[in-house]
Amino acid sequence: MKRLEHILIVMIMFFCTYGILQYMGIQVPEIPGLKNVIVAEEETEAIFTEKLPRKYDLRETGKQPSVRSQGDLGTCWAIAASSALESSMMPREHLEFAPDHMSLRNSFGRSQNDGGDYTMVMAYLTSWQGPVLEQDDPYGDLYSPDHLDAVRHVQEIQIFKDKKYDKIKEAVYRYGAVQTSIYMDLRSSNSVSDYYNEETYAYSYPIVEAANHDILIIGWDDDYPAENFKNGVTQDGAFICQNSWGTKFADNGVFYVSYEDAKIGENSVVYTKIEQADNYDNLYQTDLCGWVGQLGYEKEDCYFANIYTADSAQNLKAVGFYALGENTEYKVYVINNYESTIDLVLKKTYTEGKIANQGFYTIPLEEEIAVEAGERFAVIVEISTPDIDFPVAVEYKSTERESYIDLSDGEGYISSNGFVWTNTEINYQSNLCLKVYADERE
Repeated sequence: MKRLEHILIVMIMFFCTYGILQYMGIQVPEIPGLKNVIVAEEETEAIFTEKLPRKYDLRETGKQPSVRSQGDLGTCWAIAASSALESSMMPREHLEFAPDHMSLRNSFGRSQNDGGDYTMVMAYLTSWQGPVLEQDDPYGDLYSPDHLDAVRHVQEIQIFKDKKYDKIKEAVYRYGAVQTSIYMDLRSSNSVSDYYNEETYAYSYPIVEAANHDILIIGWDDDYPAENFKNGVTQDGAFICQNSWGTKFADNGVFYVSYEDAKIGENSVVYTKIEQADNYDNLYQTDLCGWVGQLGYEKEDCYFANIYTADSAQNLKAVGFYALGENTEYKVYVINNYESTIDLVLKKTYTEGKIANQGFYTIPLEEEIAVEAGERFAVIVEISTPDIDFPVAVEYKSTERESYIDLSDGEGYISSNGFVWTNTEINYQSNLCLKVYADERE
């Protein structure tokens, strides 16, 4: 395998068995030096200045989604994601999305007992594979129909790492329920635990373990008494959370998780831009499995480019990519009539900006770019992500999890300086996570 000096693929694999998220580094020995690494419709760039209350509860705002039961299936991740999507759209719209479709009709080839994680959700949603309505794919029958189209298009998903409680609260307040993961010592609504108080519906697990269950944060109470917890909690305060074990668990499916819990808030996701399914006519993409690994040059800045061929006379309107850390700065370039990598040097800036949080973002171009039927065009992103040495998201063909990856459907390049480019499909067996959105031109 060819290798560009100082470039590295970082594999990120998250697995969930029986609805349990487990995080696991995957070695790829053929690449020397490989390391393991691991909306709502408001404007996300707007500065949030409103002071948050000490207590907030979506049950009192009309934004709490229905409580569901995952039964014996490992679908907590899909239920949490579907419910968080629903909450982001409430109270303007009341739709019920299908966890069955999310867990069976994604690009990963896993069964519902194999589980999943939020990166699989992001891949499924941002590639417009879903969501679909629950009424079109009812839960729990182990079957999902073919050829169901997404009824909404998710264009932005934000991620909060490392227990950033203020950001999580702001997201709940602005958008709705936040999907997060914890280590759950309970195994069902009928089990008992030294870490769960059945009388106060209060849970806290103080030991650092791999997260094993996805839930929703639907509020918080900064003054929730520490004495309501059974084991070792010293400070008041808890998140109000919704489980996927039906209404017989806790208070109609809702319980409290202490701020001192070892895992709550370490990996949290909110769906911040959900649009109608006719928002764009065309989506150009090669990454149906989304963010599986990372490419870079052991520094925070990098260039990456995808080449596409226009299906018809169209106007390019926006691009979509992942920001792998906070305060990511970007510039987007477009090249018409692409012929070779020499053209990638002759780039023109069409938009630039800064992204506050990790996640997936759709960036509108400042002006629409006309392309003709059959024309090859290039989209380049120059990215700089503080403290991230490998800032470019890729899907990578290496394990059963990525069984549906097609390396023949795209042409991607990466560069350390914007002048010398390396093909990612040939050299790294990976597709870049760089999408383009376009409308037909009349």
